[in-house]
Amino acid sequence: MKAEFINPFVTAGMKVLESVIDSRPEPGQLAVRSATFTTQQVSIVIGVTGAVQGQAVYGMSLVTATKVAAAMSSMPAMAFDEMASSAIAELGNMISGHATTLLSEAGYECQITPPTLVRGADVEIATATPALVVPLYTDFGKMEINVALEKAEAPSEGSPAEETEGAPVSAEEGPAEEAGEDREPGA
Repeated sequence: MKAEFINPFVTAGMKVLESVIDSRPEPGQLAVRSATFTTQQVSIVIGVTGAVQGQAVYGMSLVTATKVAAAMSSMPAMAFDEMASSAIAELGNMISGHATTLLSEAGYECQITPPTLVRGADVEIATATPALVVPLYTDFGKMEINVALEKAEAPSEGSPAEETEGAPVSAEEGPAEEAGEDREPGA
């Protein structure tokens, strides 16, 4: 895991949060986790594919998530319902989308998966690479940005996928049909 991969997520997180809560967040100390482990009650998990691959996980308390969702919807504090869940998932989507734009500008073309919202404290999310973690402190509480990304390995020459790509399929390799099966009567 390279620090250059978390910087776009921190930059994006600060910009997006500042725009939706109208207050500038303060970044905390960078930490490393061998597996992404969040003690937060609400987490947004987004996969990253392309030149870099892995996951970004945004975690926060239920109170923080509720306040941020209320600010995003311009409504007074509400219960953490389906509308709030949708707003928080979109927050993760907005941050990740902006971060992948920054990664692309740095030469790492990548895409994101749709967000998955996970609720519950002490949820462990296994990642293939250690995660770098940066907390962002806002007027509404703390949000952790966990980023576990690595450069995608280029396919090796002569890999099975490369060898069969575009190759014609002979009748012997295709599915065998028994005489008379799958035929309509009278055909």
